[in-house]
Amino acid sequence: MDQSIEFDLDLIKRYDKSGPRYTSYPTALELHEAFGEAEYRQHIDKSNTAGGPLSLYFHLPFCDTVCFYCACNKIVTKNRAHTAPYLDNLCKEITLQGALFDKNRKVNQLHWGGGTPTFLSYEQMKRLMDTTREYFNLHDDDSGEYSIEVDPRETDDKTIAQLRELGFNRISLGLQDFDPDVQKAVNRLQSREQTFAVLESARKEGFRSTNIDLIYGLPLQTSETFARTLEQILVYAPDRFSIFNYAHMPSRFKTQRQINEADLPSPAVKLEILQMVGQKLTDAGYVYIGMDHFAKPDDELAVAQREGKLYRNFQGYSTHSDCDLVGLGVTSIGRVGDAYMQNHKELEQYDLALSAGRLPVFKGVELDDDDHLRGAVITQLICHFDLTFSNIEKQFNIVFADYFGAELNNLQIMQNDGLISMDDAGIKVQPAGRLLIRNICMVFDKYLAQKQQQFSRVI
Repeated sequence: MDQSIEFDLDLIKRYDKSGPRYTSYPTALELHEAFGEAEYRQHIDKSNTAGGPLSLYFHLPFCDTVCFYCACNKIVTKNRAHTAPYLDNLCKEITLQGALFDKNRKVNQLHWGGGTPTFLSYEQMKRLMDTTREYFNLHDDDSGEYSIEVDPRETDDKTIAQLRELGFNRISLGLQDFDPDVQKAVNRLQSREQTFAVLESARKEGFRSTNIDLIYGLPLQTSETFARTLEQILVYAPDRFSIFNYAHMPSRFKTQRQINEADLPSPAVKLEILQMVGQKLTDAGYVYIGMDHFAKPDDELAVAQREGKLYRNFQGYSTHSDCDLVGLGVTSIGRVGDAYMQNHKELEQYDLALSAGRLPVFKGVELDDDDHLRGAVITQLICHFDLTFSNIEKQFNIVFADYFGAELNNLQIMQNDGLISMDDAGIKVQPAGRLLIRNICMVFDKYLAQKQQQFSRVI
């Protein structure tokens, strides 16, 4: 498979508009409060009937300090005692949810995100993992894909050893940028020594995959300063990079109001940074997986993409397309049966539901046949940059050209611009179109027209 990218500045400028990241289809904006606990239980029954493995996501929202760019659901506090009631509730939820899923269903994928999961003490982390093992069927042989997000400022050699002991075998390190001026501007002071000590410790303890998170488009960034950050990291050669476009949306995320907008790089500078990133990482031997993700050629994601087995969910790219995703914790989103569902976003409502013995689901959306069809098309394009019409026709019993006549007509412009090649057999995304894969997927999104401005820009 050709996993190359081509940076066409003119195309990127013309196509740079707002759009979803397609960690789901329909997107989370379609979830509604008419879907609640009763509907969720019905879809768990449907999921159990279908069988298959599970994926678990746990949201641990606590942070010691606030990063001004952050758009996550978080609780900023220095008082570690605040974690105790949340952990009690999370264990209650594990008990309630675990009782509803068949015990023979293996958990092939598990992820702790945040916030800062290592804000918890070792004793609390052990309690959480022990409770999960009691109520869900986790692997005991290290064959599961069990990952955790860590803040190197909250992590040391002892913590890494403890995480490995708990069963984690993949780790993602938050960094964003090493430049001291950028770090001050976003209130995240983090040294090279802290970061690389954690990376090296993870390798020493036998973590099978290491990822570094970076953000481009932060205040005071230039192509030159960000290049220096990349060069320092490449010396340590992590298995994966996640390099996200900063979406400045202060009307939605209050902490972003503390960023001085005058310091944000111009669109032209952001494009320079993006071009530099693509060049440096491909020169270093990484392949472009898609949607801001790069990996070594022998990484699971790169292999899965070449073998046509890559998938995308709320955690990003995944090798586990066969897993139903169970979300646990405040604001978590899952996909179970034929529906997406989300837990309460506020701690008080989350607590009230669990105190009453209820699942804390407060909204969701049931997928209809058209959602399944369009979701399959979007997933295939965003994961593999290639779509064979006959495969979709067999799976959904349609004639692709008839069902998607308007969409194929709209894609002609993208074909003329060199983003895709298209014939009667299917669509192939060209190297110049891969950085703009969100735009191509948006053509198949029936919900987009009235909600496009609620999403971040694609570049």
